[in-house]
Amino acid sequence: MINFDTVSDYNDFNNHETLHPLVNVIDFSKAKVRTGEKMYFGLYCVFLKDVKCGDLKYGRNYYDYQKGTLVFVSPGQIVDVANKTEPYQPMGYGLVFHPDLLHGTTLGKTIKSYNFFSYQTNEALHLSDKERLMILDLFSKIKSELELGIDKHSKKLIATNIELFLSYCERFYDRQFITREDVNNGILEKFETLLDEYFQGDHAQVSGLPLVAYCAEKCNLSANYFGDLIKKLTGKSAQEYIQNKVIAIAKEKVFDTNKSISEVAYELGFKYPQHFSRMFKNATGYTPNEYRNLD
Repeated sequence: MINFDTVSDYNDFNNHETLHPLVNVIDFSKAKVRTGEKMYFGLYCVFLKDVKCGDLKYGRNYYDYQKGTLVFVSPGQIVDVANKTEPYQPMGYGLVFHPDLLHGTTLGKTIKSYNFFSYQTNEALHLSDKERLMILDLFSKIKSELELGIDKHSKKLIATNIELFLSYCERFYDRQFITREDVNNGILEKFETLLDEYFQGDHAQVSGLPLVAYCAEKCNLSANYFGDLIKKLTGKSAQEYIQNKVIAIAKEKVFDTNKSISEVAYELGFKYPQHFSRMFKNATGYTPNEYRNLD
């Protein structure tokens, strides 16, 4: 496995000069011919590659990676290339920056909000031709700033341009959630069915309330991508969607007078009945007992 702990490490791997110790824009056509490698990143990286070089793999999952897509990697990730091809000439561009670049910047406070750095399977950003040109223009602006040399303004200007780039990526992902119906179609229906089946059996009693991560895994999506997709489709977070489902089922169950409110709470996966009562009242304005006694 190749480790990339510094920008200089990644520059050397791709045959680039280090103009700034914490950031660079990579032109992969300058790199040597190679085959797929297993790589550890201590850096933030965004790849826009123009050649098919195998399927990127995170752990046991494959990345929806093909020519002309943007791939996001955050510090601590290990990226492997499955189905390796014959030796190939890398093509395309990339942005690489060290977490230390963000210290004291606005981006340092917001970087965790860009969930796509944690997307994993079937989740790359597929760019339109117009979007691709915008991405390349933003890369060019960052590269131009690097070529001016380092001064007291460099860090702020570079971080600001990276933040602008990531904000555009966020917009493009919002567009993709809407336009890639062939990929997203059925996820919401599958989520609804999954929750129905979860509460029909004894899964809730054994495992507790369903978690967003559990539902995402069952839909073969990363938790962040799943959450962002559900938010885009419904206007509610995945957690809110689950809670609404719990309340809807609870409204039916509390009318079964053969069961105590505590029994209903345990059936729904609550460890403590008072937590169920609190959630129920917040959602309906009534305690479970008050709701049960409504005319």
